[in-house]
Amino acid sequence: MPARRFSLFLALRYLKPKRTFLSIITLISILGVTLGVMVLILVISVMTGFERELERKVVGFDAHVVVTSSTAIDDWAAVSRRAEALPEVVAVAPYVQGPVLVEFNHRRVAPKIRAIDPELEEKVTSIKDFIVDGSYDLDGDKTVIGSELARILGVQVGDRVTLFAPGNITRMLEELDRLEKDGDKTSASALKEMIVPTDLEVTGIFESGRYLYDSDYLLVPLHVGQEVYDLGGSVHGLAVRTTDRYLAGETKERINEFLDPPAVALTWIDLNKQLFDAIRMERNVMFFLLLFIILVAAFGIMNTLITVTVQKTREIGIMKALGAQTIQIISVFLAQGVVIGVFGTLTGLLAGITVVQYRNQVSQWLATTLGIEVFPRSVYQFSEIPAEVVPSDVLIICVSAFLICSLAALIPAWFAARLDPVKALRYE
Repeated sequence: MPARRFSLFLALRYLKPKRTFLSIITLISILGVTLGVMVLILVISVMTGFERELERKVVGFDAHVVVTSSTAIDDWAAVSRRAEALPEVVAVAPYVQGPVLVEFNHRRVAPKIRAIDPELEEKVTSIKDFIVDGSYDLDGDKTVIGSELARILGVQVGDRVTLFAPGNITRMLEELDRLEKDGDKTSASALKEMIVPTDLEVTGIFESGRYLYDSDYLLVPLHVGQEVYDLGGSVHGLAVRTTDRYLAGETKERINEFLDPPAVALTWIDLNKQLFDAIRMERNVMFFLLLFIILVAAFGIMNTLITVTVQKTREIGIMKALGAQTIQIISVFLAQGVVIGVFGTLTGLLAGITVVQYRNQVSQWLATTLGIEVFPRSVYQFSEIPAEVVPSDVLIICVSAFLICSLAALIPAWFAARLDPVKALRYE
């Protein structure tokens, strides 16, 4: 019998008890590996899905590349034409963005406006797809407001909100200082002009799924933003859409070549770097933490094989006395670890993919039956648990589990191979 078949034959015999196919201790070892692989696949897939879904929401509201400046961009039309000439650029849209004061029914908040050209913006971002009430109508003095901001103000579609420009306060203080200095009592009309607000009709409510956007943004026509910030024909920045969001870095470099400081191009990754870095770090930390489940299972395998080594001491002595080589004895116990690793990894893989597939049904069952809310929709702002199975991640998990289980068998195999045949035969 070839050495490999001999080692595998004995390994399966040692894993097989007298009356049942698998011993309880072997079953527990396989179950430990199964649970470790299953949990790792589930957690990594959910976190990957969460990251990808967040990317889609961010890119849906923000452009792939943003041209911004600490001062107003006067020659934005020329910059826009040069950017559109790049082969990977799909569309460019101007915008004005900044803080304002909004009032409705004596409630006042200080959100941000995003003044856009609705037709151009529709080619750059997916804001229109986020409308949950009303319509994407920004013709004239109209606004589309975030869902959380609408809730805070108590605003519904058809209501009118009052918008105060942040620059008015500075101008008012300057005018008051001048009046106090000159003793002019007849310029009240000038002050009155400065505090005249803008009334906007709410035509729609959007919900992007990110609290930061939904609670802090109003969409208004471009001319309203230019009037609020007294920009004339200038804008604060340009939103650029590319053919592939993951290649936005190359586009950023090309645009920066023809921009005059302080204007600069930034990608959607640059604007959300801290957020995505935190998610990736948490994902990596979770991988290594959950890997300890498999390590615990590996210690169980090691314990099983040590027990088998003690029980089979006389048999090992007989095999060595009959001429079995050291590598053959090592192969017997390594094969046991490999068999447990293969069964545990395969069952864990199947269980993990199944749980990922039915994750929302499992979550709903836990919530309705046991009252355990594992994924609060109000906290994460997702209608269901996101998940995405990445083949490379699954491969790393399965290979890691298999290698850990195989290596766990090395120590018992080494001790078994070093047994003295004479002493082993005397063992009782």
